[in-house]
Amino acid sequence: MSEKYVIGLDYGTLSGRALVVRVSDGAEMGTDVYEYPHAVMDRTLTAADGQKLPPDFALQSPADYIEALEHIVPGALKDASVDPSDVIGIGLDATSATVIPCKSDGTPLCLTDEYAAEPHAWVKLWKHHGAQDQADRIVKLAQARREPWLARYGGILSSEMLMPKVLETLEWAPRVYEATDVFCDALDWLTWQLTGELTFAAGDSGYKRMYQDGQYPSREFLRNLNPEFEDVFDTKMNAPVLPLGGRVGGLTADFAARLGLPEGIAVASGNIDAHVTAAAIQAVEDGQMTAILGTSACYIVPGPELKEVPGMFGVVDGGIVDGSWGFEAGQTAVGDIFAWFIDNCVPKAYSDEAVERGIGLHELLTEKCQDQEVGAHGLIGLDWHNGNRSVLADANLSGLLIGQTLTTTPEDQYRALLESTAFGARTIIESFRTAGVAINELIVAGGLTKNTFLMQLLCDICRVPLSVGLTQQPGARGSAVFGAVAAGVYPDVKAASAAMGAKEEGVYQVDEERARLYDPLFAEYSTLHDYFGRGANPVMHRLKELRREAHIRAEKKAGPLLRREGDHSEDAWIAEK
Repeated sequence: MSEKYVIGLDYGTLSGRALVVRVSDGAEMGTDVYEYPHAVMDRTLTAADGQKLPPDFALQSPADYIEALEHIVPGALKDASVDPSDVIGIGLDATSATVIPCKSDGTPLCLTDEYAAEPHAWVKLWKHHGAQDQADRIVKLAQARREPWLARYGGILSSEMLMPKVLETLEWAPRVYEATDVFCDALDWLTWQLTGELTFAAGDSGYKRMYQDGQYPSREFLRNLNPEFEDVFDTKMNAPVLPLGGRVGGLTADFAARLGLPEGIAVASGNIDAHVTAAAIQAVEDGQMTAILGTSACYIVPGPELKEVPGMFGVVDGGIVDGSWGFEAGQTAVGDIFAWFIDNCVPKAYSDEAVERGIGLHELLTEKCQDQEVGAHGLIGLDWHNGNRSVLADANLSGLLIGQTLTTTPEDQYRALLESTAFGARTIIESFRTAGVAINELIVAGGLTKNTFLMQLLCDICRVPLSVGLTQQPGARGSAVFGAVAAGVYPDVKAASAAMGAKEEGVYQVDEERARLYDPLFAEYSTLHDYFGRGANPVMHRLKELRREAHIRAEKKAGPLLRREGDHSEDAWIAEK
């Protein structure tokens, strides 16, 4: 009997990847990747008329997702040298809360002539933070009404969630809202395209769409937010919700021909890009926290019972694996911070040295800072360069590096930034433990695992042993695990993960001496964290508001930026944006 295969599709922030995986043991047979032509549109609407975008916007083109799909699947099959007729299923993941306004047939509004020049008609990427005002209002109303579902999100709500983004569309572009038949996340839109069947994934719906205990927030609550928002779930988000590993449908004849795959093979319900990693690295048991470390960071952990954790990003029954509650938290920037520093703060002499030695700047700076004594650089950083996801859920916070002197070096700053992200991770872990959620093991995956110094730093600061996932493609491999379940090869995700996932246990152990030395630095981080993040000094908020006001003034001089629809008066400029 010939071997069978599944394809895992991983839609990240900047590219899409396909991986052909053998179902018997999870072997990675072949892969391909394709960068989105329009990447992230956060300054100009390059996919349409090139208009300048307001601050905090982060948009994408859904056409890029399909273009990537048509490249990566044939490419991965070619790389794998397997017979396409032996492929029996597809699983996919995508960045979560990446929202697409669509017509009833699945056509994104932004790909129509009528709405191509309207920013709110385009895909709002996960890191679109334009809906902070809406998120704040949702939380205030939920607190006032004592809505029970708010505690499932740590008592706070990020502007990255689907509901704030959709409310933002209603209030800033009502014509787009009215024309939208379906607001769906990218992962559901992709399975819709592949099968012709519109369904919503249970995990994503719980974490990002406020779907708890089989229902959405009430019509009364929505009406109090905005009378025109009352029926949003009834009329624009009413698809059936499928469990993780569920079969959405069979691959359509059209996409079978376009991708070179058999018609009718199983397509699994979509999943959140970070969440599928747990299945890829055998981290699906209670107390095993998966840390996906890349441009941002996501932390997920199964637990046996519901706990309300202040500042968590969400908790969903069966959100990671059936039979457990799935808890989530995250950091909006990790690798992005290091990349920002490399791109903007390193002198030419360092670049020249790296080129001369044939190594990258990250490697050079790590080499220069790794032998320092703990605390020798005299710095503390706050890792909020793209806002804070957990445990503060505030997109209006910003980065900080304190303690610099005229003798501070680039390697000092770089190490402090590395440490700041580990301090942020410890803040999340301690929040979970305080609430009664066990964290017994940290299993890491993602591009940053290559930096062994950073991994030991994380282990020491968080005081948790680190295991390492044994896959170069955790997202795509995890998606393949769910594809195998949808295809009926395994009865559930735990069985599929045991067969198809892989990790190396206990790679990093806590160095008690360094951990002890880091404790007082973490205490200082915590003081700064609460001072700037919990309202004692809202200077970061004020600075962002001043930045927005300056942006508006500059754009008023240059020409229109963004107004409320139908209002062309001089005072209609949207200063709060």
